[in-house]
Amino acid sequence: MSEDGRQGLTIIAFIGSVFSPYYTWDRHQDPFDHCAVNVVLYGERANRFAMTERRRSQLSRDAEHIAIGPSSLAWDGTELTIRIDERSSPIPRAIRGTVRVRPNGITQSPFTLDTHGEHRWWPMAPSSRIEVALDKPSMSWTGTGYFDTNDGDRPLAESFSRWTWCRADLKDGAAILYDVERRDGSGQNLSLHFGRDGSRREIRPPLAADLPATRLWRIPRPTRSDDGRAQVVRTFEDTPFYARSLLSATLVGEAVRPVHESLVLDRFMNPVVRLMLPFRMPRAPK
Repeated sequence: MSEDGRQGLTIIAFIGSVFSPYYTWDRHQDPFDHCAVNVVLYGERANRFAMTERRRSQLSRDAEHIAIGPSSLAWDGTELTIRIDERSSPIPRAIRGTVRVRPNGITQSPFTLDTHGEHRWWPMAPSSRIEVALDKPSMSWTGTGYFDTNDGDRPLAESFSRWTWCRADLKDGAAILYDVERRDGSGQNLSLHFGRDGSRREIRPPLAADLPATRLWRIPRPTRSDDGRAQVVRTFEDTPFYARSLLSATLVGEAVRPVHESLVLDRFMNPVVRLMLPFRMPRAPK
């Protein structure tokens, strides 16, 4: 999010695009043949969504660099430089420019989200500075950001039925809430507080807070807050199986504006929903 709270940006680099219908329909299930850089802009002047899937011939990577098609991410030990060259869909408009992410600190280790250790999540840099400089659309701003990694050994929908996640900037670091509902009926509720340097600190688990479902697709948006109260400031994404929102809440004793995500995997598994996805997620030719 930008410092003034008016602009937002999400970037996800996928090897094995977990929400790809093409990956689901591929009998070979080759993750390297289903890669994408998902770029989403939320702003006052320009909202754009890009997620073009690319094949293994358009992927290159090493320990410090990954390129998927014309976009790339590179790590030099202190800064992550993301060069974006994508086109939005379904209306084809360019998203082109550079984003720099400078972590204030790195956390120690990942978390396991399921009972068998098949899904791992690492909130690697929960508190970061970001600089956005885009040519298309023309904009530049600075703000705060977050960087994490996810990897797994089986499809998400086989292990989980739903989850919610949210992250909030704090005066000295960040708070992250991650609530998972597993297929076996068990769950996991992570309440995390990290200092600016990445060190983990104690946090009292916040109280459950109800939020209204999204208007269009009625995606539930449960969350937690110190006083059990929260509000939706803005709905960024309202899709058949996923919602992203900006909230107002209280965490670790501070009034915060968390970015919140809610995923319903039973909805994602619906064949009709999967047939809708290519309109937002085109697949590049060989």
